[in-house]
Amino acid sequence: MLKGPIAVRFEQVFPFGAYLNSDVEPVFEFENGKRGSQKKHPVTGELLWEVTVIDGDRSLKGAQTVAKVKLAAAYQPVPPNAVTGSPFTPVEFTEMTATPYISDNGGRARLAWSYMARDMVAADAANS
Repeated sequence: MLKGPIAVRFEQVFPFGAYLNSDVEPVFEFENGKRGSQKKHPVTGELLWEVTVIDGDRSLKGAQTVAKVKLAAAYQPVPPNAVTGSPFTPVEFTEMTATPYISDNGGRARLAWSYMARDMVAADAANS
């Protein structure tokens, strides 16, 4: 039986690429509606960070086009340099995992995925 995060390749999650659409932000604990300390990876103890990306799959619509990816790192990860003339930076993620969960959106339960990665690199760098 599968337990915990499932190892996946970047190409399985984003076969049409991923494009950075946010700054790297810390992920915080929340208790009773109040922000607490920065979350840590449950195994490594490293701080958790998060970025939002746009999925390059043009068949996706609305909220399906956006995904959040968490990164575990001792220090805030630095995104790759932006592509000249483009508002989006193509990125790839290394050592990805996916964790399924049930999202309850107003009584409409659906399967959703939480993504985590070791690092974020420029799309070209991942193929070098």
